[in-house]
Amino acid sequence: MFKDKILLITGGTGSFGKAVLDRFLNTNIKEIRIFSRDELKQDNMRKHYSNEKLKFYIGDVRDKSSIDDAIKEVDYVFHAAALKQVPSCEFYPMQAVKTNVIGTENLLNSAISAGVKKVIALSTDKAVYPINAMGISKALMERVVVSKGRDESDTMIACTRYGNVIASRGSVIPLFIDQVKKGKPITITDPNMTRFMMSLEQAVDLVLFAFENGRNGDIFVQKAPAATLDLLAQALKNILKKPLHVVKIIGTRHGEKLYETLLTKEEMVKAIDMGDYYRIPADMRSLGYSKFFEEGEVVITESSEYHSHNTHRLNEDELTELLVNNKDIIFDYDRLESSE
Repeated sequence: MFKDKILLITGGTGSFGKAVLDRFLNTNIKEIRIFSRDELKQDNMRKHYSNEKLKFYIGDVRDKSSIDDAIKEVDYVFHAAALKQVPSCEFYPMQAVKTNVIGTENLLNSAISAGVKKVIALSTDKAVYPINAMGISKALMERVVVSKGRDESDTMIACTRYGNVIASRGSVIPLFIDQVKKGKPITITDPNMTRFMMSLEQAVDLVLFAFENGRNGDIFVQKAPAATLDLLAQALKNILKKPLHVVKIIGTRHGEKLYETLLTKEEMVKAIDMGDYYRIPADMRSLGYSKFFEEGEVVITESSEYHSHNTHRLNEDELTELLVNNKDIIFDYDRLESSE
């Protein structure tokens, strides 16, 4: 599907962009364009990969004209640009709206105007039953994707929704590893808190599945196992050969949930089971008021959501295997031992 095609990745200097580059750069894809605001990271990436297929565009999804310049002749778009940190979005919610919501609309409008074949936008489990500004802005971003998907155009627009991606920026795992290596206590908010666990490779797989199977307005979710923060900390301590390292319980932080949800009850009713994935088709019915005030669906009441408390719970051996086999995490034993 990507042979001789041009791919644009917004927010391409982040963890996901690098994972896509590792997957595609040495294939028969024609060109990969990295679109982001960070010139330093772009320069580092340019030097690291040193590949003629890789092109860089400085710009911001808030500025539609900068997208228009980068999207000319593009076939496919991975839309990963976003404000993702819960605290920063909580302190500056309008900044989250400008990037995650308005920026997404800018990107989709540019893609439609440029005749892009397919766009896949990246969302998060925090968009489901959101309790913080980041989740709310991502939930609105999903609504923009679905709304644009409802419009008739030659551009297929769909969305993927993730749980915790191991070793991505903002993930708790690099924090725990750094705390162990620096001799600081591992800080856990609630040991019984659960999170979905998936690798960056699996995140890329989900996007590719959406590209191959998506229809306008679809949302795709990968079935994923989960683990408690207590088990995660213990597994990392054992991997780092520090089984007795101190753990400090600091209490649930503002904007955190005990567990994360990937599909609501309402979505589970209409979700299509595709093996390792769920496909949530867009509601293409007319926006008649009767659907909101007069008609109901009994089956929704009888359904249940899909969250990190009721999915498969990893045991320590399973979690350890997932962590050790994840090439995105570097367990630097030599550095750890030399610092003792």
